[in-house]
Amino acid sequence: MKEEILKQVYKPGRYLGNEWNVVKKDLNSERLKFALCFPDLYEVGMSHLGFRIIYGLLNGQENILCERVFAPAEDLERLLRKDNILFSSLESDIPLKDFDIIGFSLAYELLYTNVLNVLDLAHIPLYSSQRSSVYPLVIAGGYACVNPEPMADFFDCFIIGEAEEVILEVAECVRNSKLKADSRKELLLRLAKISGVYVPSLYRIEYNHDNTIKSFLPNDDFVPAEVKKRIIQKLDDVFFPQRWLVPYIQIVHDRVILEIMRGCPNKCRFCQARAVYYPYRIRSEEKIMDLAELLLKNSGYEEISLLGLSCGDYPKLLEVLNKLILNYKDKGIGVSLPSLKIKDYIADIPSMLKNTRKTGLTFAPEAGSKRLRDMLNKDINIEELFRVISSAYKSGYGHVKLYFMFGLPEETREDLDAIAELAVKVVCLRKEVDGKLGRLTLSITAFNPKPHTAFERLGMNGMEGLKEKRSYILSKIRNNAYTKRAVKIDFHSLEMSFLETALSRSGRMAAGVIYQAFKEGSRFDSWGDKFNFAIWKKAFNDAGINPEFYANREIGLLEILPWGHIDLTSIG
Repeated sequence: MKEEILKQVYKPGRYLGNEWNVVKKDLNSERLKFALCFPDLYEVGMSHLGFRIIYGLLNGQENILCERVFAPAEDLERLLRKDNILFSSLESDIPLKDFDIIGFSLAYELLYTNVLNVLDLAHIPLYSSQRSSVYPLVIAGGYACVNPEPMADFFDCFIIGEAEEVILEVAECVRNSKLKADSRKELLLRLAKISGVYVPSLYRIEYNHDNTIKSFLPNDDFVPAEVKKRIIQKLDDVFFPQRWLVPYIQIVHDRVILEIMRGCPNKCRFCQARAVYYPYRIRSEEKIMDLAELLLKNSGYEEISLLGLSCGDYPKLLEVLNKLILNYKDKGIGVSLPSLKIKDYIADIPSMLKNTRKTGLTFAPEAGSKRLRDMLNKDINIEELFRVISSAYKSGYGHVKLYFMFGLPEETREDLDAIAELAVKVVCLRKEVDGKLGRLTLSITAFNPKPHTAFERLGMNGMEGLKEKRSYILSKIRNNAYTKRAVKIDFHSLEMSFLETALSRSGRMAAGVIYQAFKEGSRFDSWGDKFNFAIWKKAFNDAGINPEFYANREIGLLEILPWGHIDLTSIG
């Protein structure tokens, strides 16, 4: 990006594109040009492991040039629009409209308007129906693609499932199509034949008078009625980036991230991630240690974080931790873990980590009462949780974080009381160690009945009911002599949760809402200081759509689901 522009923005380090271990290739005309976009700020996108994996994988192919793109912050957007400058890639400042493929990582629903903003700044038509073969193929992959329908009008195709194999097949298909000078329609027909690729324009939808779906069918016989997700069979055999990009500015997860498992052996009924990443696979202990050595050596980081949906279920977790600690304790390198499932051996982890830099311990009971945990099929022994936390206090930890949901099916006041009672027990456990209260953070979010879960047809609690329950939980914590001093409560925004639920459960009719919200200035909806719920309420109203139809309504058992054609249970 031009130096005179960088001098005018708040964080120019977001847009330099010359970080340690960055890949820069000659602009060889024979190379397929792939713009990989994470539609959020640089600090968020560079913390996303999937984005790093695809960047390294594509650039590992001699005949592909892959460069990064992130959503511009407001200051840069103003400058680009003021001077009518085409939005371009980080590494070589190539205008996005000059790429062959623009691939978006759709990690969560509140990125939708950022996608439109990136395309608009690149002077690329937003709707796929308006893009001919002179424009890049615009595709998406990632977590939010399990229901692609809200964004179906804007994308040429979606990758369903894990992208490491299928993305190379898509790239090869686009290359061959270019050589044959195919039309956009011919290219889309070729792409639809690739397992795990969904091409929305090749399907037709009919609606009932009440806006429920009457039918959802492919236009051609060879187009699959259901799109099966793609997965990687063995983690040891799949690409993992070894040349870890090191930013010049601090990012959200400013450390080495090492995936030790994919999928989850548990069967929590609310968990969409299990369906997305099923089946359960692990990376071998030997491979983990080899990667850890390379990643730390090539990056210079002083912390490594092990990643997985349920790292506590990794069969050799203690052995891996012990080896990492022994190998790197003299170098001052810390080891961190995500939220852990409570098992008997987890109590040994705090003492193992006591001589490394403390990075905190996180657990997810999800519900305060055993009755609700049983209903969620959340397999957790609360007495084991207390034993683990006591062990952590004895090993020098002073802070614990717990995740809960509220607004759950069949929830009562007694279930909300149980959250507060559990908080009291956790902070008081430290008194048995050193006479002090422990410090506890409660991260609490409203229950969201996500697609592809056992609760996908249920409705979210209404806004007023959620507000009343939130106030009740707050009063229980603040009115207790122990927890009012020792507990911090982080409630996720109810308005954000409502919008996320509405978008995640909507269909193609939501495209007009998303477009209107973008035109009204909606950007960075996952950021509390940027989120403007009034814009979205107006956008729904202008489109003649009631968001409660998607967020709060219970879906009938015979009703066709907007995401019903996406099959996460079978493997393509």
